[in-house]
Amino acid sequence: MNTALHIWHGWFFALFLFCTALVFSNGMHWVLFRVLRHRHMDGKRKTLGWGIHRYLGKPARAIFIITCLFLVLPMAPGELKPYLGEPLHQLLAVAMVLAMSWFAIGMVYIIEAALLRRYDITVEDNVRARQVHTQMVIFRRALIGFILIVTTGAVLWTFHDERVWKAGTGLLASAGIASLILATAAKSTASNFLAGLQIALTSPIRIDDVVVVQGEWGRIEEITSAYVVIKIWDQRRLIVPLSYFIENSFANWTRQSADILGTAFLYVDYTVPVEALREHLQKVAASSPLWDKRVCGLQVTDLREHTMEIRCLVSSRNSSESFDLRCLVREEMIAFLRDNYPESLPRIRISSKSSSEAELLSGQLPDPSSRLK
Repeated sequence: MNTALHIWHGWFFALFLFCTALVFSNGMHWVLFRVLRHRHMDGKRKTLGWGIHRYLGKPARAIFIITCLFLVLPMAPGELKPYLGEPLHQLLAVAMVLAMSWFAIGMVYIIEAALLRRYDITVEDNVRARQVHTQMVIFRRALIGFILIVTTGAVLWTFHDERVWKAGTGLLASAGIASLILATAAKSTASNFLAGLQIALTSPIRIDDVVVVQGEWGRIEEITSAYVVIKIWDQRRLIVPLSYFIENSFANWTRQSADILGTAFLYVDYTVPVEALREHLQKVAASSPLWDKRVCGLQVTDLREHTMEIRCLVSSRNSSESFDLRCLVREEMIAFLRDNYPESLPRIRISSKSSSEAELLSGQLPDPSSRLK
């Protein structure tokens, strides 16, 4: 009876130590992140940027709890050592390695957010910002992959079994050899990974770039370690391997800047007053906020059998505004022709033959050549 009561008291004390560790660790976590989460500036409380609480809050809580459990573990009663000694110590060691890895991944996101604060992708001239965002996404994925490899080796290293320890050491030491083996076994995966690094360094594409790939117009929505997601104008998604952008040609409409020239073609009769059309195009462009006031011109670019081709050339800040401006120019120019010069719209002329020619063809008049006989 006394032995059972003693054991029960031992378990109660162990449970008390566990609860104490939880309360103390959560208290430390609350105080620390309460300080980090807010800062006072000019009497107003503003949140500290970079997402520290979002990315580090949970892994830091796990580290605090595991650390406190490590500290109270030696205080456990002696009769509970077989149950709470080595097995629990091993479990806490593995948990600590995983928590540290979680914290390291959070730090990667924090560093990325800190570096990207200077590069706002929503501004008008965002070429440099999109380049930096693209590079950071690729480097972040590569760094997280490296952290996971190190974590796997560290977890194996925590075991006291010599065979497992050697396996963990070998995994840490042979990351480069493993990469070569994987490259041989999965050429497409390796080529996409290398293509991702090349894209990060040379920037042929960036996040939010406007591209034309396989005849489809869209924007770069996401760049992963294996493929690129292109958002097509009609809300579809085109999935393209990373290596495609290294091995094939494609059109990038925002490589240097987002501004672009757009054209609208009119096919009209030869009698149209070109100068009047040119003046009206200037009025249409000037009245639209879609025009960036750089280029506005009208020229006759081709002559055909029944019509002549007129090109309206206008400039815009980006491809989306250019498309809308081109549609507006077509509508306004056609309406101007219809209301002011309807005779200049394309037409097909049919001329009737004279009555004598018609009678001759019908056989009512004698053939003049018969008089010569």
